[in-house]
Amino acid sequence: MVESSQSLYSWRALCMAPFSQSANLSATPLREAELKSILEDKGGLNVTDYGQFGELMTGETRELVLWIQNKGSETHKFTHCDFAGWDSEEQFTLVSVKGLTSLRQKGQQLQENPVKSSEIQVKDGDKDNGDAQKEAVHSPGLRRQESELDILPGERLPVVVACEAKSLGTCAELLLLHFCSFTIGRRLEVTVRSECEDVLQPSVPYAPTDSRPVAAKSSHVITVAAPKITPRLANRRLPQFLPNYPVPQALRDCVEAQSDVLVVEPCLGEVLSPSNMQSRFSVLLWLEELNAERELREFSISGALLRKGAVYLHLEVPGLAEGRPNLYIGDRIILKKPQSDGVVMEYISYVTEINDEDVSLRVNSDFQRSYLGEPLDVEFSYNRLTMRRCHSALEQTKHFGEILFPSRVTPRTPRWTGKWMDKLDDKTAPATENGKVSGITIDMKSKGTQTKDCAPTSKPIPTKGHFFNPDLNPPQKEAVKRILAGECRPLPYVLFGPPGTGKTITIIEAILQVYYFMPSSRVLVCTPSNSAADLICIRLHNSGFLHAASLARVNASCRQNESIPEVLRVYSRAGEEIRQAAFHRIVVSTCSSAGMFHNIGLPVGHFTHLFLDEAGQATEPESLIPMSVVSERDGQIVLAGDPCQLGPLVKSKIASAFGFGVSLLERLMANPLYSRQDWGYNPKLVTKLVYNYRSHEALLTLPSKLFYQGELCCKGPRPIVDSLCQWKNLPKKSFPLLFHGVRGTEMREGNNPSWFNPVEAVQVMLYCCQLAKKLYNPVHASDIGVIAPYKKQCEKIRVLLGKVGLSDIKVGSVEEFQGQEFLVIILSTVRSSESLQSDDLKSTLGFLANPKRFNVAITRPKALLLIVGNPHILIRDLCFRALLEYCFINEAYLGCDPPSSLQDVHTVAEEQRST
Repeated sequence: MVESSQSLYSWRALCMAPFSQSANLSATPLREAELKSILEDKGGLNVTDYGQFGELMTGETRELVLWIQNKGSETHKFTHCDFAGWDSEEQFTLVSVKGLTSLRQKGQQLQENPVKSSEIQVKDGDKDNGDAQKEAVHSPGLRRQESELDILPGERLPVVVACEAKSLGTCAELLLLHFCSFTIGRRLEVTVRSECEDVLQPSVPYAPTDSRPVAAKSSHVITVAAPKITPRLANRRLPQFLPNYPVPQALRDCVEAQSDVLVVEPCLGEVLSPSNMQSRFSVLLWLEELNAERELREFSISGALLRKGAVYLHLEVPGLAEGRPNLYIGDRIILKKPQSDGVVMEYISYVTEINDEDVSLRVNSDFQRSYLGEPLDVEFSYNRLTMRRCHSALEQTKHFGEILFPSRVTPRTPRWTGKWMDKLDDKTAPATENGKVSGITIDMKSKGTQTKDCAPTSKPIPTKGHFFNPDLNPPQKEAVKRILAGECRPLPYVLFGPPGTGKTITIIEAILQVYYFMPSSRVLVCTPSNSAADLICIRLHNSGFLHAASLARVNASCRQNESIPEVLRVYSRAGEEIRQAAFHRIVVSTCSSAGMFHNIGLPVGHFTHLFLDEAGQATEPESLIPMSVVSERDGQIVLAGDPCQLGPLVKSKIASAFGFGVSLLERLMANPLYSRQDWGYNPKLVTKLVYNYRSHEALLTLPSKLFYQGELCCKGPRPIVDSLCQWKNLPKKSFPLLFHGVRGTEMREGNNPSWFNPVEAVQVMLYCCQLAKKLYNPVHASDIGVIAPYKKQCEKIRVLLGKVGLSDIKVGSVEEFQGQEFLVIILSTVRSSESLQSDDLKSTLGFLANPKRFNVAITRPKALLLIVGNPHILIRDLCFRALLEYCFINEAYLGCDPPSSLQDVHTVAEEQRST
């Protein structure tokens, strides 16, 4: 992880080593001190400061006249003028006008105020301009002009500069006026707009609202409850014997009063240990719950009009499709109806269906019949089920001290002692009968399992000691061997899987090995999300080595059948089927749904192996839910993930400040037993995968240096990773990375605090069109992903893409892209206010000032990464500074003028190459 600027220089030398081409982005590299000196007038010469071209539409051209006036007593020889090279699009050019000398000689006749007559607007069809001006506009633009002229005292010399608007946003260039013994510079600026931006302007001005005060409770409330929703399956629900674990009133009062939480809960000030783990995490869970309640109150609706259906009432919830608020089947919603006598009727309803922003509610049958469409106040309730399961897991694992806080490694007898044969030969090939591969011959019968016989599978089963996937690389094979041996059980074994290194493939191999060659095993596979659990299940299904009776996908009863992939429905279990599912040999569920196994009285140690995939995205209490069903004496726990990618989503700032966003995986890897030493990791506890099968080496170099000790190796298929190396818009071919500098404007609208940037949104849309609509070999829309850190920017980009027929391009936040890969990724960074000089990166950059988000965003693409953002803002963050310097060194920068400090990078690069 990037911790200081020192680390940037360590990777910089490594990054520059493979590249021998000179980065000539700046004709005149200028350090900040040199720039300040050049902008000053010298020798009695005065140069008109007016260098603003104003606002232009793309394709529009405008001229500007700057005057050099000699107010001193000496004659100065003007030798030539050129540009500093800030403008990568070369929008600014020098205009060669005939009769330049005669204009200088007539300088005394010109009006005294040169500024007011300095701007010349040139439009197509303008017949009033002189021939010289027409020739200047239509002649090729010059970037350098030699004109040796003496400027006598009191004389003036005009320099005509043109700008053809190409690059969106505000762009700057430095005009350099060279004299015999010094140089004077003038900054030129233009703001380029597109008509597409008009579509994205704020619909209403931004007006932030204060937090909604808690409504005073009525003196008389009559509550009418509805029958609870029936589960998705016809089976009745299993009883839930979970305690309530209510939020302590003292803590609730403290948070609402914004008082110091340490006064009420001093355990938060202690270092996490086995003795305070339960009390500390319980407080953090309550803090997160209080924050969730507060967020839900902000979504309360006053005077809502519900539609009456035959069975349900239907409520429209604006913003629901964006997760504002998050609702799930079975959630409770309170409908309030004030009466004239001060009595408030309170009707409890339950969510039965969700379609986009339309919610179906089950209510009391009498209220359903009597409702006539009158307005009701709507309050959303927080679903506490997962929180209660986390509290329960803390109780179940309070004696797991040596597992969760390991201090020593005590090797155990390996569970698997066979000999590994990495390559098949005649002696170890699968047994055959009559030329056909026979079924597996080991005894698959085990006590208390659903799989009594091994039905034929679609692929031949390898013999013991061979891999189901022979293409595994050495670190992947090493991980599988260590998992099967389980020498350090019950200490968790960590599979450290950086982006694109085949972590899931390794897990699938390990699961199959345990299933086939450990007959008494029962495997529980958990992930924090349904999507990740579905992916594991689909991979197991597609392996061809399992049959339907071997695998169970446990779903929450509230999960809609439509959201379950069709291929997995044969494996899906819920409701009363949970008991049956628990006795399958392989069970896959989310961490939260694993809490259902507590309800059916499974004995501790029922599952012999726990695979916790994407472990870095689960809070520690959430990870403990499935761990609590594994034996603390002999269970094999495998944590798979990457502590350098996004951790758990924690919304409470207080809980986050006290470490609730640190996953068990990340905390363990900070433990000396799991930490990296000079010689690497302890192979009995950690295996790090290093072969990346996703990205082009140019895209892999930077994250590898910043986050993974430079150990990642590019193994991606060349036809894929090289497919866009010759894309016409790349400034440097064979280097499929581009930083497009855009100095746009960040905006908000209505009472929505989410930021958006119209200029960046248009630029993203243009790049999408250039990729997906090119005539030769266009990129399919589904192969392009657009990442933006704010929901409002995602919304604006979707509007533009919809207008150009590219709605199939996925647009979302970094969190929505974790674990996914696309051929092309376009990142819009949004934030652009250069006026904020705050040292607090969070207030200036918001979500961007997070190394883990940065790492996830730039490691999603296979063949091309485009970053659109304001370099003058992003350079304040260490990770984005590294990215900017990496792009600048390798000639992969386009767009607006770069920050002056990047000019130093050019100089450093040249010096290192020369030595």
